[in-house]
Amino acid sequence: MNPEAEHLLDWFHITMRLTVLHQTAKGLPLTFDYDNQTYPLREPTLKTIESIKWYLWHGNTYQAIEHLDTLEMELETANEQGNDSVTRKLLRAVEEFHTYITNNQAFITNYGERYRQGDRISSGFVESAVNYVVAKRLTKRQQMQWSPKGAHLLLQMRTRVLNGELEQTFRNWHPSFRAVNDEKIKKAA
Repeated sequence: MNPEAEHLLDWFHITMRLTVLHQTAKGLPLTFDYDNQTYPLREPTLKTIESIKWYLWHGNTYQAIEHLDTLEMELETANEQGNDSVTRKLLRAVEEFHTYITNNQAFITNYGERYRQGDRISSGFVESAVNYVVAKRLTKRQQMQWSPKGAHLLLQMRTRVLNGELEQTFRNWHPSFRAVNDEKIKKAA
């Protein structure tokens, strides 16, 4: 990796987690009872998740974490009162997402600004292409089908090629492999 590289949390990974939260929240009860009063649950939760997404898109981790704190407290209260399985599931997912954002807040940037400047905000297109190729090769109707073990080994080799480690790995396996080209090594260093 380039020591001068900027390390950012991939927007694709943030939105995938937020999408799961949003889909789960759609299954919440409309309301919950607390202290002999009825409070709305589903709609405010969906709006809070949208707010969290907006704050993260704009790099405002402080507000996103504040909203996550509030959402956790509301879901805990609703869970204690109703003991609903969807509420419990969403509460766990929100707690995990809260930890994820808190632990990675130094790597969250203003994605909206980067997007408008034409900078990369996600590697989702690469992951999607890899998933497509691997899924296509693992199907039985494919002429040259990969086995799960073969796909795993191929991906390991491809990773070594991309990391510049393949030649050394091959040398470790076959010590009598051609002599090391010192000029090549000096250029790589």
